[in-house]
Amino acid sequence: MDLLLLIPILLGWVAGLFVNYTADVLPRTRRFTRPACRNCESEHVWLDYLAMRACRSCGILRSPRTWIVQITMIASFVYFWLYPPKALGLPLSLIVLTYFAVITIIDLEHRLILFSTSVFGALLGLLVGTYIYFQAKGLSVGTSVGSSLLGGLIGFGIMYLVYQLGTLVARYRARKIQVDDDEEAFGGGDVYLAGVIGLMLGSEYIIPGLTYGILLGGLVSLVLLATSLLQRRYTSQSLMTFIPYGPYLIAGAAYMLFLG
Repeated sequence: MDLLLLIPILLGWVAGLFVNYTADVLPRTRRFTRPACRNCESEHVWLDYLAMRACRSCGILRSPRTWIVQITMIASFVYFWLYPPKALGLPLSLIVLTYFAVITIIDLEHRLILFSTSVFGALLGLLVGTYIYFQAKGLSVGTSVGSSLLGGLIGFGIMYLVYQLGTLVARYRARKIQVDDDEEAFGGGDVYLAGVIGLMLGSEYIIPGLTYGILLGGLVSLVLLATSLLQRRYTSQSLMTFIPYGPYLIAGAAYMLFLG
């Protein structure tokens, strides 16, 4: 084995620890604090947490997500090390990948896209979008910044309209099932995320990037609905069950940034 591969393996392991840490603490405290056990809420000893040991208080093991994230981040870092995306280059690609992982895990587990991660994402997105249009397109710095900002505005605007439509759908859902459970077809966090993605992709690529994400989310929704029908578990609530949309928007953006 090439000894240089130890570099992305180590970096991927550290990135995985960071993704797991943020997913464990930010939804619970909204700030960087000492992580706590998911079962008994006892704070972990840092060494135990970093070594991914069981809780000292109740003995519960770390969630399977912990290991899935670690393995996935290592594999992704090794792949990017071997085949760095041309548009972003290796360092920026790894940062964007880690950011996408944080958003995805939190949204899948909590149906939540935090405002603090959106603010960081906006700064990162402006850097990424400017770099792409300056480096790959050969535009001036001012024009590159403008293209990134316009992409952010387009992404935010489109998803804001979708959000308003989703609000109407949520109201209909609440009347249909006669339960007001605060479910949303699209959340405000999805709107901010679309703005972040728009900053990254810029004015030229934001429309196809959002289209890929929206189509993928719609396809997954259809598969889930078809599965319910085949298993004869379909009820009036099946049609009204919403999925976290952030991961699909990120999938569309990742395709454009890393593979497109």
